[in-house]
Order: sequence, then structure tokens, then C-alpha cells
Amino acid sequence: MEPIERYRPIVDDWEAFRAACDRPLPSAIRVNTLKATVEDVRTALDEAGVTYDPVEWHDLLFVLPEDSPGRNWPYFHGWIHGQEEVSAVPATVLDPQPGERVWDACAAPGTKTTQLSALMDDTGEVVATDNNLGRISALRTNTERLGATNVAVTHEDGRNHSLKPFGGEEYDRALVDVPCSCEGTIRKNRDAFDDWSLSHVEGISGVQKGILTRAVQATKPGGTVVYSTCTFAPEENEAVLDYALAEEDCRVVDYDLDLTHREGVTEWQDDEFDPSVTKAKRIYPQHNDTGGFFCAKLEVTE
Repeated sequence: MEPIERYRPIVDDWEAFRAACDRPLPSAIRVNTLKATVEDVRTALDEAGVTYDPVEWHDLLFVLPEDSPGRNWPYFHGWIHGQEEVSAVPATVLDPQPGERVWDACAAPGTKTTQLSALMDDTGEVVATDNNLGRISALRTNTERLGATNVAVTHEDGRNHSLKPFGGEEYDRALVDVPCSCEGTIRKNRDAFDDWSLSHVEGISGVQKGILTRAVQATKPGGTVVYSTCTFAPEENEAVLDYALAEEDCRVVDYDLDLTHREGVTEWQDDEFDPSVTKAKRIYPQHNDTGGFFCAKLEVTE
């Protein structure tokens, strides 16, 4: 059996799902409001002869049906940044406000980090953490190109994130877009399932649980934590939420999302999860012509 077949029980339109997974993923960009307005970018793309289509649910996103995000001058000037449509969901759901302190727990290469900075008008502080030095280099490059100056970069494992360098102060919000098995990237990474193994899924879920619980611990009571992946695997999605709910003071909360989606699943094979995981959202490729994604919003409680 193909690994992807294991998800047949939780996908409601299997044939459409498989067909969507086989189609190439369109390129997309995000307008970087730290350097340009939407109208600035529209004019620049028109002048550069780049075809673009607006994204209905997000005013700052455009799909480029015939071009690459990095092959035009607005990109080099930091006016735009290549970002998958569903990749913009977590920071949008987190909704950081100007002046707040935010932790990006798995930050490199900086796509979501710079989105957070822009949402905060480059004020407050975004602490961007990653454990891979090579990827941190890309993170620094992207923050510099896009003009995000409120970002502090730390090299560490998110499971052991220390607040000491920042005076021990907890965060207002945390974004936990964890490393995962990347099954939902099948439309752009055709080999996503070639080296797939259940042991990898189960192993990386342990890392995800550690990072998410640390994020809850490092966030103020009443603060917000957003957990997201680009995988279909319940072991990496609902099971991780279920673990955090059992171990830490937090609850899953609902949120609005103007993208077609399905709710989180409460049963998978021999496991049952906390009923509140249904408030998480599963985005399948056939729903909005995007990649696959999972996103949950949590509130830290007393």
C-alpha cells in the first residue's frame, strides 16, 4: 500500500484529493508591507510583465501562474517574498500586534518570521529560533532583504528554549510551525513520500510535542500559541495537540478562516484524542488549489 493511502479514511473526496496531489503547485508571493504597498507591487509587477492573480482570502497574497517569485526586481528590492498560500495561515491566525513580544519557535528560513514582523509594523520583538546553522543563514538574509529589524535570532533547539537572554520575560504569542514529514508538500516536492516511514512520523512527533509544550510554558497566561504543520499525519497533528492539552495549561480555541477546510479528527487507528481538537483545521490540496496544511490555535490558561 502506498503511504498516502493511509489517509483515505479521513479524506472526504478521495479521488479529488489524489488528483490535486498530482497537479503542480502554483507559485505565490506575499507583499512585504515593510517596504511596499499592494498598489506599489501591482504596478511593479505590471511593469516587469509578471502575470499575477489576487488571492481572495488574503489581501497581501498573489499567485503567479506563469512565473517564479524570485525572477523579478520587486523581489530583489524586498517588496515581495515567495510564500505558499497556506504558509501564510499560521501568522495570520496568530495575529501579533505592534509592540508585542513573539516567539517563532522554528523560524528558518524566515518566511513566517518576516510575515510576523510586518504584521507588527516592525515594532516590539520577534525572537526567531532555529537549531540549524545553515538555515539560520537564510533566515538572516531574508530578514535583511525584507527590512525586518525587530527580529532577534537564537541558535538552539526549541524544546530547550531559554528566556534568560531576554530577561526571563514570557511571550505574548508564540508560533510553532514545526519540522514535520512534509506530506502536504507533495505538489511541489514530488518525492515527498519516496523516503516516507512510519518510524520517522512517530519519531518527529516526539520533537513536535517537546517544542509545542515549551511554547506553552514560555507564553503568558491568556497568550496565544499557534501550532501548524504541512503534513496529513494525525500522529503529528491532533496527537501532538492531545499531548499538550494533557501536559500543559492550555486549551484549543476556534478561529475564523476564509479557506475551505475540514475539522481536526478525534480518532485515528487505535487512538482517541481530546474532543477539542476538532477546532483545529485541516486544509487538503483539493479544497483551495493549495498544498496540504494543519493549523490549530491555543490559549494559555492559568
